[in-house]
Amino acid sequence: MSTCRSWRFSTSVKGTERLQGLNWTWIGFELVVLPLVALLVAYPFWRNASFIFGNIAGSMLICCAAIALILREYVEVDKVVQACIDEGRTCWPQPSAETRFAIYACLGLFQVIVLFTISLAVERRMRNRDYAVDWRR
Repeated sequence: MSTCRSWRFSTSVKGTERLQGLNWTWIGFELVVLPLVALLVAYPFWRNASFIFGNIAGSMLICCAAIALILREYVEVDKVVQACIDEGRTCWPQPSAETRFAIYACLGLFQVIVLFTISLAVERRMRNRDYAVDWRR
């Protein structure tokens, strides 16, 4: 039984080249598309002065999508590792699975923080428009 330290040395197993490095397509999806969809979900609630419900809806969407992306990454890593084991090899993804999961989780947390910050700005703007210009801070 041969042991390899990284995916790049195990080229005979189908799909191992996919896990050498990060999947930037899905990371880009989480960075670009997910915040826009969360804002589109939260904004109607914010317009009706239901800021808490808007934040909950947007945060739930972001968290569920981050968990789904983590699970997708887990399945992909598990398939290739299982193929290596079936072939009699030991393979290790680069970067490790935990690092991949942490990237998706940290991006999700950062997006929830940004969503709450945007909600504070929208709430302040809506609250201040009811006051005369002289009374605004």
